[in-house]
Amino acid sequence: MCGIVGMYNKTGRGVDEQVLERMHAQIVHRGPDDSGVHFDGPVGLGFRRLSIIDLEGGHQPMPNEDGTVWISFNGEIYNFQELRKWLLERGHQFQTECDTEVIVHLYEEKGVDCVKELRGMFAFAIYDTKNDLVMIARDHFGIKPCYYTETADSIAWGSEIKSLLEVPGVAREVNPESFWNYLTFQYAPDPLTMFKGIHKLPAAHYMVIKGGKIKIERYWDLSFEPEDRPLSYYIEGTQEILRNSVKAHMNSDVPRGAFLSSGVDSSTIVSLLKELEQVKTFTVGFEGAGGQSEVGYARETANILGTEHRDTIITAKEYLDVLPRLMFHQDEPIADPSAIALYFVAELASRYVTVVLSGEGADEVFGGYTIYREPLSLKMFDYLPMSMRRTLGSLAEKFPEGMKGRSFFMRGGKTLPERFVGNAFIFGEQMKEEFVRMNPEAMGLRRYLDITQPYYDRAAGYDDVTKMQYLDFHTWLPGDILMKADKMTMANSLELRVPFLDKEVFEFAAKIPAHYRTMNGTTKYVLREAVRDILPKEVAERPKLGFPVPTRHWLKKEHYQWARELIDASPIDHLINKQYVMQMLEDHKNGVRDNARKVWTILVFMMWHQIYVERSVTIAPQVPPTVKTRREHNAPLVAN
Repeated sequence: MCGIVGMYNKTGRGVDEQVLERMHAQIVHRGPDDSGVHFDGPVGLGFRRLSIIDLEGGHQPMPNEDGTVWISFNGEIYNFQELRKWLLERGHQFQTECDTEVIVHLYEEKGVDCVKELRGMFAFAIYDTKNDLVMIARDHFGIKPCYYTETADSIAWGSEIKSLLEVPGVAREVNPESFWNYLTFQYAPDPLTMFKGIHKLPAAHYMVIKGGKIKIERYWDLSFEPEDRPLSYYIEGTQEILRNSVKAHMNSDVPRGAFLSSGVDSSTIVSLLKELEQVKTFTVGFEGAGGQSEVGYARETANILGTEHRDTIITAKEYLDVLPRLMFHQDEPIADPSAIALYFVAELASRYVTVVLSGEGADEVFGGYTIYREPLSLKMFDYLPMSMRRTLGSLAEKFPEGMKGRSFFMRGGKTLPERFVGNAFIFGEQMKEEFVRMNPEAMGLRRYLDITQPYYDRAAGYDDVTKMQYLDFHTWLPGDILMKADKMTMANSLELRVPFLDKEVFEFAAKIPAHYRTMNGTTKYVLREAVRDILPKEVAERPKLGFPVPTRHWLKKEHYQWARELIDASPIDHLINKQYVMQMLEDHKNGVRDNARKVWTILVFMMWHQIYVERSVTIAPQVPPTVKTRREHNAPLVAN
């Protein structure tokens, strides 16, 4: 895993080398082992390397045999050995044993369609000097990030936004549409970022730059095609496909380990790893989390599976102290409290290993979120006219908050696109209008339903559970789950791999009928049944916690004064009514209502604004030790 940057000069002149070097310096944490830049005509490519495979080779940017095709690549290709064999048979010559060179030669054979052959996680840029074009691609699920921006005379791209902010003409200006929808989703949905003029290249897309013009194409999409087969077929097939995926994701020339939480996802990965080698596992818990702490359950699972386990407990003060650096590494606000947990567990793991496997994606692939049970519970409403459903929903809204049945009838009165916009829903449109100083209609901003509806349109032929999965795959998964996973692990120069988000795993799971995905009130039913003979029953059936953070408790006590001071000092009065936010904090502290997620979402934005817009808080990139040095001293990557 590495980091890339690049520039294309639309005037045809050479790239400003000093600008590319500054971009390059911003992502030093992504690759402490090696770095390189290459300038050729109107294009400049930059690269930072965390050495995983072919430790002595693999220097980038990397050319083909005659120097007419150059690549900078971030990620891992798990089928590179099969592709390499095919390319050798076709006469290609290789100078290294690494997966990067495979992509170069595959591009020579297939052009932009090379991306369709890749199995893995990736973001890469190829400069084809013969055809005078740049191709930039991102993997099928958005595991690896990729951003781009365009100015009057240049197009720039990179693994992190902070690099693009070094490009002349790129402003540190909040995108109002991103901010408006961030308050609902807790992240800026693809292809938006919180910066006006900076965009995400969506998952499963590639970009071609030619003649100073950008063209973006989708090369793959999710396709759910359920097959009428016995349940036993899917149970046996799931275990086999996961075992193969874990084995493929183990390929590395450096020490490996795994994150271990309380639930079935990470436990499955660890158990399958343990079949092949001794496993180092890592967990984090939080002071004040009480019975919700992952640590106790993880220790129990580690003991059963016989792993070499390490964990740590984070205090409220430690959590607060590291927040500014976290905001720096996130690039844009992601108000998921578990991002901090990921940072700490990654820091712990980075002392002992260079690669970790983790359970991200299992819920999206196998239907694991509790909310996916809702279509069945609300099925009775499908038999009622929509007008009657609306009436029942409107009547329920008048019931007192907390009254039994209120939420059930309110949600039953809505269509699926109205009631489900993804796994996080912080502020609704009406509440935003009470304190956000924006008029979406007057400003031409899309609201959250405008953002989610196109995904529902594309999933029109699917059942409701599958529609929800399809939406999460395109919004929640790349915008929250995978973004925080990449940024928090790379902040510690640690490569994270996600065996559940393997193209072959998805293509098998997509054949599982919806009634098997959620069965007898149990989510991820096929997955849980598939691992019954490799996991203890109490682990296979344990509900998901996912590194829970006691934000609700801390905002009432340990973090309350800090929150008040941050709200009071923040100069974003032009965006929101701060007194409204302050009252939400007070109501939370006094137990009037649970406003923890709402307040936290705004606090995260304020911290991000301090670092990236106001620049009143300065966080500098830290030059980490090489992986070799870190291993020898068993030391953390950076001081918090």
